[in-house]
Amino acid sequence: MALLTQEQIDNELKSLNGWKQNGKEITKEYEHKDFVHSMGFVNSAALLAEKADHHPDIDIRYNKVKLVLSTHSEGGLTGKDFKLAKQIDSL
Repeated sequence: MALLTQEQIDNELKSLNGWKQNGKEITKEYEHKDFVHSMGFVNSAALLAEKADHHPDIDIRYNKVKLVLSTHSEGGLTGKDFKLAKQIDSL
């Protein structure tokens, strides 16, 4: 999958809530009621990621979960990152 241009990235980010670009990655932090809810969210996100064969970096801090998406094999952001971000946001 081809890398997106900065213009394409900016347009994709407009369609997402709370995702931010950090260099060659997009990130978002989700806040949950407690650790158990955070882990439930992570497990659901993991199922989507596995199905898409596209795996985010995940940082869990009690009730906060930070996700980082980038297509490492392409060296930056592709449509796969934004497609998975949208799926995760639908959880």
